[in-house]
Amino acid sequence: MMKLVVTGSRDWGDWYLVWNALDVFTAMAKKVTLVHGNCPTGADKQADLWSEKASWPTRPVKVLRYPAQWELHGKAAGPIRNQQMVDENLDADYVLAFPLGESRGTRGCMEYARKEGLTVVNLGEKL
Repeated sequence: MMKLVVTGSRDWGDWYLVWNALDVFTAMAKKVTLVHGNCPTGADKQADLWSEKASWPTRPVKVLRYPAQWELHGKAAGPIRNQQMVDENLDADYVLAFPLGESRGTRGCMEYARKEGLTVVNLGEKL
């Protein structure tokens, strides 16, 4: 079983890198759980599209989506969602991160995941 958390910029456009990373990290897994923030664009969307193509009867991909509750939390919704996504998935094998530029939300999620002891793999821009 392989569990991956994906965090990334909503402006992330390189679908090939997301799909390739997910293919590589799950190549030997018999079951996959994919966790992401359910953003309708960017890395989350690319991960979700990958899950539709990568799930087979012999290797199911379970997807856990964590949409931000903007109406309830306002500007704090993204960080609250990211913290919840990490807190509820401390058993993840890796956090795959796809930050662009400062990507405050993505980089904040990366920092929090590291603080909680998760292995974070930065596949985006380095600062």
